[in-house]
Amino acid sequence: MKLSDQLKELAAPVLEKVLAHPFWSGLRDGSLPGESLAYFVEQDTGQLLPAYARALARTAAAAERDAHTALLGRSITGTLEARDRLREKYAQLAGGMGLPEPPTQPPEAGPVTHAHCAFFNASSAASFAAGVGALLPMVWFNHQVSDDLLERRTPGSRYAEWIGIYHPGEGYRYAVRAFLGLADELGETASPAERDRLIEHFRTGVRHEWAFAEASWTRPEWPV
Repeated sequence: MKLSDQLKELAAPVLEKVLAHPFWSGLRDGSLPGESLAYFVEQDTGQLLPAYARALARTAAAAERDAHTALLGRSITGTLEARDRLREKYAQLAGGMGLPEPPTQPPEAGPVTHAHCAFFNASSAASFAAGVGALLPMVWFNHQVSDDLLERRTPGSRYAEWIGIYHPGEGYRYAVRAFLGLADELGETASPAERDRLIEHFRTGVRHEWAFAEASWTRPEWPV
């Protein structure tokens, strides 16, 4: 079995729970409270995507092959461009969707976002394989979730237009395929210990994907 197939199998139960989560199902049918989507956009664009881009950069610096550095380097640019695009489009659509206006300053990271960002930071500093394992879940889940939103959204619902904008486009499939190919390559060439490390960091990253959806739904705050 290819390593990518093993990772998909490992992620499948969590992905099923994510797709059924009230945050994403509420976004599909328009029933999601506006404050939840606002929280998601603030935390995603203000904290999580920049942290992901920095983790890509650190992992790229640890790569031994130029092709791997190039793949991760392109993803840095793509991540930050996606961040800017989502911010801009949310600001344009917020009033029409009855949503809070975006903050003028980056928001403080919520407790769950802070843990997710710290995970990216620690994993990308640990080893190349650990960094790849930590980065892959966001690529994979974003692909699956955004496709599902587009396919199952309720036409004419409150967030139908936003869902179309949130989807990264057909070209994103090539990036996902490249990341899965990188995992397969490491599955064949990395030491058994590094292969296990990649899998374990992937497993933890998958859990963070569920936790971020849950946090966007509940909007937790620091106690002090």
